[in-house]
Amino acid sequence: MSDPAPTGPRPNSTKLAVLIPFGIVTLIWGSTWLVITGQLGVVPPTWSVTYRFLVGGIAMLAWAAWSRQTLWLDARGMAFAVLLGLMQFALNFNFVYRAEMHVTSGLVAVVFALLLVPNAILSRIFLGQRMGRQLLVGSAVAMAGVALLFTHEIRRDPSAADEVYYGIGITLLGVMCASVANVMQATETSKRYPMATMIAWAMLAGATMDGAFAWLTTGPPVFEWTATYIAGVLYLGIVASAVAFPLYFGIIRVIGPAKAAYSSVLIPVIAMLLSTLFEGYRWSLLAGAGAALAGVGLVVALKARRPAR
Repeated sequence: MSDPAPTGPRPNSTKLAVLIPFGIVTLIWGSTWLVITGQLGVVPPTWSVTYRFLVGGIAMLAWAAWSRQTLWLDARGMAFAVLLGLMQFALNFNFVYRAEMHVTSGLVAVVFALLLVPNAILSRIFLGQRMGRQLLVGSAVAMAGVALLFTHEIRRDPSAADEVYYGIGITLLGVMCASVANVMQATETSKRYPMATMIAWAMLAGATMDGAFAWLTTGPPVFEWTATYIAGVLYLGIVASAVAFPLYFGIIRVIGPAKAAYSSVLIPVIAMLLSTLFEGYRWSLLAGAGAALAGVGLVVALKARRPAR
């Protein structure tokens, strides 16, 4: 999975071409935690995940066709898409949806901010990307902020201790699966194929696996024919998947998985801000300090240049 050493100028992660999609992805995924809670209840979580990526995959194929990209992959590309679908769109999201049945969405979002750590480690192992001193400092500051947010969410989560630990555990499994998928996007194999086509087939492969698992474990398809649920499926499938994932994977290809994972550091802050507007969330000094540290760490890290490999 190793990439050859770069020969051109090192990418600047503070350019608008990176910052704009970075901001869009962060805002979109910061909103999904609220929407996902509305997908739980009547419909088993795995069926909700299935519908999301079925919609997302169809939308991505439509985009690929409209932009005149090839709609087919060779055997190697299809195998890569299936593995990507398994890690990102099947395992990762099933873990996340189930975690929100045991702990608050805010706590799940905070735990997912730890994506930065496995992304940095796996990037070093498989891509040969080292973290420079400034990136390490930024990461340390951001993780301190995440720790404060984590402490705050643990204190406000009304769940029993066993429920909290179980929810955190399956969220961490989701983090590891997402990290593998992130690093896959930075490999030369991924770059050989049109992104829209690759993501489309990965989503459809993930939806197929999700649907098979859902049928085996919960029975035939269940759907909630309410405006709220349908709107949630469409938002998660089109905006949070077909729009956000190509933007995010594009960022990974430019600045690497470690820096790209900083979106996960800001996402819980966005989620908390939206919760303030729509759910009456009340900030504490601890939460405010954590959000501030996360922001400072982000600025420091994104200004760091990727060291030579």
